[in-house]
Amino acid sequence: MSVSYYDGRRRTVLTNQKHLFSLPDGEHYLNCAYMSPTPKTVVEAGIGGIMRKAAPSGIHADDFFRDNETVRQLFARLIGASAPERVAIVPAASYGIATVARNLAFARGQNIVVADGQFPSNVYAWREAARRHGVDLRTVTPPEHVQRGEEWTTRVIEAVDSETVVVASAPVHWTDGTCFDLEAIGARARDCDAAFVVDGTQAVGAMPFDVARVQPDALVCAGYKWLLGPYSVGLAYYGPRFDGGIPLEEGWAARRGSDDFRRLIDYQDDYHPGALRYDVGERSNFVLMPMLLAALEQVLAWDLQDVQAYCHAITTDLFDAVRDLGFGVESDEWRAGHLFGLHAPARVDLEAVKRQLQARKVSVSLRGSAIRVSPHVYNDASDVAALLDVLRDHVGHDA
Repeated sequence: MSVSYYDGRRRTVLTNQKHLFSLPDGEHYLNCAYMSPTPKTVVEAGIGGIMRKAAPSGIHADDFFRDNETVRQLFARLIGASAPERVAIVPAASYGIATVARNLAFARGQNIVVADGQFPSNVYAWREAARRHGVDLRTVTPPEHVQRGEEWTTRVIEAVDSETVVVASAPVHWTDGTCFDLEAIGARARDCDAAFVVDGTQAVGAMPFDVARVQPDALVCAGYKWLLGPYSVGLAYYGPRFDGGIPLEEGWAARRGSDDFRRLIDYQDDYHPGALRYDVGERSNFVLMPMLLAALEQVLAWDLQDVQAYCHAITTDLFDAVRDLGFGVESDEWRAGHLFGLHAPARVDLEAVKRQLQARKVSVSLRGSAIRVSPHVYNDASDVAALLDVLRDHVGHDA
């Protein structure tokens, strides 16, 4: 299948990419926001890493650093960062955000601003900081109506003031794909000298992100969703605000001269420049790092504007149909193509819908009041049609 569209600049054809994955025939996996399927090239990279570890005499000192540096370069390219040394290797988004929290100064009477219902990794660190330092945690609630993106962004901006230490947000809300205007939020944070921290886990790799435009002080991404990588490894960008900070752990590889194994006991107080000090210990995982490298190469092989357009194209007929069934949907301009929520009417038993979806091999997630749908380029219109068939059957019977 191919989808053609015109974005105002050029005519583009993006073909379905299912051949790059090992998804079973007959299954409708619309759930990349839960966990991405692993591309075949990434699987091969992982198997190769296992085999290298099986005979470790072939692993040399340079191998502890080469893939790491390539991964930094690829991720920097993906997010438009000019300096790969600003990229740290982390095991999870929570680790990257905890690093940020450790390196901010708080005082009583100040505040932290977060959007309501964010993924816990971008909440618990701020709850703990608020408790420990006696600052106010301002949780910005959305409007009650489903089409809430524009007003929610405005509410976040209005919550930021001269006493705000940090603003924590995301490009899209993880439960239903509501978009936030990060450029506007970031501008307000800078006006108030507040740190701007973005959890990009549910966006980076599926939609364009440019650190030069957004200007986050930190951008943290788990690797196992839209970056198409393995579990337990992710990446974080740290801007100049965090130069000279204190890492969560004191790994040997974070220190200057660590590439000379003969001199590791010549202990060094100085870290590597940039964000390398924030790397997780044992960052040179000989299975996970080759997999993440191959995954980033695959993501970079696609134009992410084309990915968004592809996802929009295969779902274009869905939204009018579900609105007719009584579901609420965010407006087009504030809804991501790769992740969106279908808010069910009160009469619908979502658990019953979930059972029917599972019976028909349609994989989505329930998050809050929404059926969260997250297509990617391995999906096609038949997957969306299978989802819609279940909704029509259930809502029709329920009504």
